[in-house]
Amino acid sequence: MVLNHADAARTALIRIGVLNWDEEYLGEFSKGTGRGEGQWMLPIGMTISADQRIYVTDEHLHRVTAFDTQGEFIRLWGEKGDGAGQLNGPAGVSVAPNGDVYVAEQYNHRVQVFTSDGEPVTSWGELGDGPGQFNMPWGVGTDAAGNVYVADWRNDRVQKFTADGHHLATFGSAGTGDGQFSRPSAVCVDSGGYIYVSDWGNERVQLLDPEGNFVQSLRGQATLSKWAQDFMNVNPDEYNTRQMANLTPDLPDHLDTPYLVSAQSEPYFWGPVSVRLDPEERLFVVEANRHRIQVYQRRKD
Repeated sequence: MVLNHADAARTALIRIGVLNWDEEYLGEFSKGTGRGEGQWMLPIGMTISADQRIYVTDEHLHRVTAFDTQGEFIRLWGEKGDGAGQLNGPAGVSVAPNGDVYVAEQYNHRVQVFTSDGEPVTSWGELGDGPGQFNMPWGVGTDAAGNVYVADWRNDRVQKFTADGHHLATFGSAGTGDGQFSRPSAVCVDSGGYIYVSDWGNERVQLLDPEGNFVQSLRGQATLSKWAQDFMNVNPDEYNTRQMANLTPDLPDHLDTPYLVSAQSEPYFWGPVSVRLDPEERLFVVEANRHRIQVYQRRKD
């Protein structure tokens, strides 16, 4: 399932699309744009729990909405504020092994924890750059042991906590080097404790080991999807033009920034905003600027 954020000019496209591994489009669901039950204004984050509930955060409406996998509305909670159960700019959302729902709040600079029914459990965080403090946290993920990982967007780092918010570690700092970040937007963790971070400002995904040490950096290796190949097959002029194009050009030094390189190099990530692992631990990387998903699987030596 893929959450389509859209924008103010294309609100009719706000929806969740459903497709399978063979790239077959199975359908979509949406209750439309608005403030009613099951509707959205600016949906940002989505996760699916072990009991097949879908949770979607809405940055504009400051709430979380739960659906079943058929798209039927279950419940919603939240309103703008900074009290228990209130939200301000909810973004990343993740479900822990015990079913609790973790939400990263950008403008309250905190993580808030709810039961699956939306009852507030606890919260932690405040504006700052010290341990346990945040500056517009965007992404949140949990591991098999229930630990919580937060993509601390404006602090250019990832923080690790216990399930109840005790600070365990901080990974990374601002920069473009290995293990450094520029506006990390999402984080997820596999069964071996390896940490995947969408390093949005550096146009890459970084893999860290369970202790937070750098392992690998991914820039993107996109090929044509089945849908794109079908389009090329019935549009030979487009295909021929593509064959003549230089899709990975050498750029002059003044254009050699991650953003400009990615913008002009088609296989590369451009706006990697989300990372998720499926039950087979395949890594799905969502690109906001190229409207596509790239899929990887870590080699396990």
